Amino acid sequence: MTKYDALYKYFGYKTFRHSQEQVIDAILKGRDVLGVMPTGAGKSICFQIPALLLPGVTLVISPLISLMKDQVAQLRYAKIPAAFVNSSLTAEQYREVLRRVGIGMYKIIYIAPERLQTAEFIRFAQNNLISLIAVDEAHCVSQWGQDFRPSYLKIIKFIKKLPKRPIIGAYTATATTNVKKDIVRLLDLHDPVSLTTGFDRPNLYFGIEEPKNKMKRLHELIAQRSGKCGVVYCSTRKDVDKVCNELKSYGILASRYHAGLDDKERHINQDDFIQSRITVMVATNAFGMGIDKPDVRYVIHYSIPKNLESYYQEAGRAGRDGNASECIVLYSYDDIKTAEYLIKDSGNNKDLTEKEKRNIRRLDEQRLDKMIRYCEVSSCLRAYILAYFGEKQKGGCGNCSSCNKSTVWERMRR
Repeated sequence: MTKYDALYKYFGYKTFRHSQEQVIDAILKGRDVLGVMPTGAGKSICFQIPALLLPGVTLVISPLISLMKDQVAQLRYAKIPAAFVNSSLTAEQYREVLRRVGIGMYKIIYIAPERLQTAEFIRFAQNNLISLIAVDEAHCVSQWGQDFRPSYLKIIKFIKKLPKRPIIGAYTATATTNVKKDIVRLLDLHDPVSLTTGFDRPNLYFGIEEPKNKMKRLHELIAQRSGKCGVVYCSTRKDVDKVCNELKSYGILASRYHAGLDDKERHINQDDFIQSRITVMVATNAFGMGIDKPDVRYVIHYSIPKNLESYYQEAGRAGRDGNASECIVLYSYDDIKTAEYLIKDSGNNKDLTEKEKRNIRRLDEQRLDKMIRYCEVSSCLRAYILAYFGEKQKGGCGNCSSCNKSTVWERMRR
C-alpha cells in the first residue's frame, strides 16, 4: 500500500494538503521531523499515514484525555486499528490494550506522557517494535510555550530506554522561534526536517469589540448569524454555565463544555454540536482539541485568552472548510484581572521548582501583555498575529476590524 492508497482508503482524499506530503516522505525515509501546522492544516495525517505504512506500532503522545478519545474514535470509524492508554482505563483494560498491540492488532496507540514512565509500559515498549513516536502539542515541552508540562521533559528519557531509537515527529499548531528551538533540543531531534505551514488563514476575519454590555452584544452577534454554527469561548467554567443559560433563555440552540462536567454530558454535548443538533457551543479552552467540524462559521471569545498562542488555536476552529468565517473578541478590562488570576492560580504545579514557577509566571505575564496589546492595537490585527509568530505581512489585510470596519458578512451581502 502506498501513501496515496492509504490517504484515499482511510481518509477519502486523493491529494495531500500543503506540506503534508513533505512531512510524510521525510518520516518514511527515516528522518525526524518538526511540523508547525496551524489548526485546520491536517497535522494528524502527517503521522497517521506513516503509522499505517511503517512496521510495528506508532506511539502518539498527547496531553489531553478527551483529545485521545476523540481521535481514536475517528480512526476506528475510518477502520484504522487504534487505541489509547491513559488514566481513564481500568487495569484490566490497560493490559488488554497492551496484549492486543503485542499480537499486532493495533497500529496506533495514543498515550499520555505520564504513562511512559511506568515500569509496565517501559517493559512493553522494550519488547515490541516502535517505529515512530509522534509528539502532539509539542510546544508543551518548552517553558517558552503557552502550556508547559513537566511530563513532556521525560519523553526523551523514555526514548533512551528503548533498544532501538524510533523516528520522532514533533507537531504543534503554534510555536515561536524560541519554542521551536526548545522542541528540537529537548526532544533530541536528529537533524530534523522542519516545516512551518504559513500561519495566515485568509478566510478568517479578525475583530475586536469593547461592548458596554457583553451579554447583549453576544446575543446580537449570534442572532445576526442565525442558523450558523459557532463556538463561544469563556475563561472559566462559571462563565460557561452563565453564558450558556443566558443564550438558551433567548431561544438559541446552545450547549456547554468544560472539565467540570461528567464524561457522559461532555460527549453528548460535543456530539450534538458536531452533528449540528445545536448551533452554539459555549466552552472553556478544553473544547475543540482534535474536533474536526469544518463548518464553524464564527468563534467568539467572551473573555480574552491568556496568550496569543491559545487565541490563534481556538480562533482557528472557525472556517476549516476554507469558507469565510469570523473570529471576534469581546474585550473588557475585567478580562485582564481574570487572566491575571488564572496565571497566578496555574502556578501550583507540584512537579515544578519554585524557580521554574517564577520563570513560567513571568513568561505567562509577558504573553498576556501581548494578548492585551492585540486587543488594543489600532493597526492590522492579522499583521500583529503573524508578526508574533515570525511572519511578516506587507500593508493591511483588509479583513480585520482595524483595516475594515464592516464585517466579512456585510461585505458578502453587497
